[in-house]
Amino acid sequence: MTGSQIGAESGTLTLMCGGRKDAIEAARVVMECYSRKIVHIGKAGAGQTAKMANQVAIAGIVAGLAEAVRFAQASHLDMDKVYEAISGGAAQSWQMDNRWQSMNADEFDFGFAIDWMRKDLGLAIEEGRGLGVSLPTAALVDQFYAEVQALGGGRQDTSALIRRLPRRQGA
Repeated sequence: MTGSQIGAESGTLTLMCGGRKDAIEAARVVMECYSRKIVHIGKAGAGQTAKMANQVAIAGIVAGLAEAVRFAQASHLDMDKVYEAISGGAAQSWQMDNRWQSMNADEFDFGFAIDWMRKDLGLAIEEGRGLGVSLPTAALVDQFYAEVQALGGGRQDTSALIRRLPRRQGA
């Protein structure tokens, strides 16, 4: 599933399912109680693999967003104006829409925990090795998350990745 804590609370998760089509259909009435989208990916295990792809994509997006926030802060820009300007274009993402303000405010006590993201990235990196697929961005961001864990941030939202980027004095 994907959609973070917000999606779980509002019943808008997206589910990536693997298994027999008839089994997915039999469970659909229950899954619809907490999700807005149910996608049958394929055979058993395919949903987990799709979740790994999701986490690899998110890792890169969060890393880029963290750098953008710190860059704008260090430049002493009006963070609301920067968000307004860039969130409607090619940089727009769920992460930007839902984490820009909290990253700017250094608030991370919600959402999908870094400990869980590291577990998922580890699974994806290992699966990639088995498939002969290199995931260098995922591996690098996983190392960045390890740094935040070492700072005591393992249970914080994945957007706490910004904590590894020092704030400029006066920013």
